[in-house]
Amino acid sequence: MSGKAFVGAVLLAAGAVIGLGGAAQATPPGIPSAGTARTELAALTVAPDGSMDGYDRDRFPHWHSVEGACNTREMVLQRDGDGVETGSDCAPTSGSWTSPYDGDTWTQASDVDIDHMVPLAVAWRSGASSWTTAEREAFANDLNSPQLWAVTDNVNQEKSDQTPDEWKPPLESEWCEYARAYTHVKYLYELTVDSTEEGALADMLATC
Repeated sequence: MSGKAFVGAVLLAAGAVIGLGGAAQATPPGIPSAGTARTELAALTVAPDGSMDGYDRDRFPHWHSVEGACNTREMVLQRDGDGVETGSDCAPTSGSWTSPYDGDTWTQASDVDIDHMVPLAVAWRSGASSWTTAEREAFANDLNSPQLWAVTDNVNQEKSDQTPDEWKPPLESEWCEYARAYTHVKYLYELTVDSTEEGALADMLATC
């Protein structure tokens, strides 16, 4: 795991949350331009998927406490929602969330999942199996990169742990942004891609 990615995520785990006040962001932070994403894609190591032996979602602890009563999920809901108000336990009591994957808008937080842009299982078989638990926890709770997305719950469940050659957002207009974010997370965390995954990302970046 890259030292830069790990240190940034650990700062957030310690409560150094940046940029959550004021107006909600339409998208998570750190999404590169299409040109930068193409450069990052070319820099990724292309290799067959590793083994899933030993994998369990519990090997990536989430959602952990970030600030006060707020955990990572609640921070993403505040960051990416509009007009979000919360109770003393940090759970949203009102607000709305527009899912970039399908364009649907929800007014109940229970209809919104937090998607790991690079699924945990995908990370495991492309390099994270060798990380420490602390590094995997930092990855699973990373608020500094475009790794965490507030999306429609059943769309997230449909995606599951599939890579871009297996699943793409229902909105084709979202493919460019999705590929830019996915590629950047793989690059930031020095994860590998297999050849079909690489090809799908290149095709999606061509829509930009």
